[in-house]
Amino acid sequence: MKIGLKNFHNAVINKLQRRKKGIFMKKIFFTLLILSAFFACQNNRETFTIKGVVENAQGKTIILEHIGLAETVALDSMVISKNGKFSFNANRPDYPDFYRLRIQNRLVFFVVDSTETITVNANFENFSTEYSIKNSPQSELIQKLRISVINIQNKVNALNEITNQDEQTAKTAEIEQMLEQHRMMARELILENPRSNVAYFALYQTINGFYIFSPFVSEDFRYWAAVATSYHAFMPNNERSQNLYDFVMEALQERRLLQQQDVWNELIETEGRDYIDIILPNRRGVEQRLSDLRGKVILIDFSAYEIAGSIDYTFALRDLHTKYNHRGFEIFQISLDRNRLFWENSVEAIPWIAVRDETGTFAQRYNISQIPTTFLMDREMNIVARDLTFGELDREIDRLLRR
Repeated sequence: MKIGLKNFHNAVINKLQRRKKGIFMKKIFFTLLILSAFFACQNNRETFTIKGVVENAQGKTIILEHIGLAETVALDSMVISKNGKFSFNANRPDYPDFYRLRIQNRLVFFVVDSTETITVNANFENFSTEYSIKNSPQSELIQKLRISVINIQNKVNALNEITNQDEQTAKTAEIEQMLEQHRMMARELILENPRSNVAYFALYQTINGFYIFSPFVSEDFRYWAAVATSYHAFMPNNERSQNLYDFVMEALQERRLLQQQDVWNELIETEGRDYIDIILPNRRGVEQRLSDLRGKVILIDFSAYEIAGSIDYTFALRDLHTKYNHRGFEIFQISLDRNRLFWENSVEAIPWIAVRDETGTFAQRYNISQIPTTFLMDREMNIVARDLTFGELDREIDRLLRR
């Protein structure tokens, strides 16, 4: 049977179109299958669920909130049904983090660290305290810490209403005992797992706005340091890790300054004067004593010639020395330069007393945390000012020399 050329051409076209359509449909099906699997995987990997029942809360709005470092953000809300049920799904955080459920001013805090399903059951009347929480052990421990602090805070608030002195004393002793029991519980939880959300939460609890564990108190600092170190080691990119690290470093710096101040006070008391004598060699190896300058107005200058801006700084010192030296003013300069040869060349033509604190001993004893640092002394060797500007130094030196 012969087929005309036109009919043959149409048959081929129809066959190709059917084949192309079949391939296209297969591609669509395969693509949809992949996308479906992808989104299913994404949902399983990236979301958590918080659900439960709140009795006596019918018609009330419950809100899911994320507690960030800078602010608390509402993620979702719903009206509680007749049977008291609620349920939220939300994206899990990159790092374990804090969330809360809120009904009016009643709060339930919990922690999310993966894709878990957390269940909360409570009654509206005591929603903040007597709730049960399942599938989140850390959230249960945080509940214990919160309830403990709430009870202490309530006792503190009631104390203001007591006028009887004996009763006040008794209640204060009770609060102190409760506070120590709380601290014992918190210390155990912190040391048990310092990189947990529970440890972090315990550190930031307060009574009347004051930290129960203060990083500025020696006894408490070790707990802050333990948590900060663990967070920094295991979650270096977590913003809470960086914030905690910065806070602890600030406290550490302040503690060191206080310790140095204690050493300063002790040395002053031991030496029986309002300053610590400095005895160091000049560039020729000859010892220079600060105490030999008694009767002069003295500028003690801790600085270094190797730092930026030292040339302008030196010229400003030279102007002061030239202006007041003939009236009884002297500069006692302690250099902290690391390179001895560089320092010797730099001070070769300096007209005032220039020595070098090679070991940093006197810089430490004078509590030096930055350079340049200056101290102005009167004729009786009393330190009267620290770190004045050059304009202030000019006026104050003139005033002291007139006395």
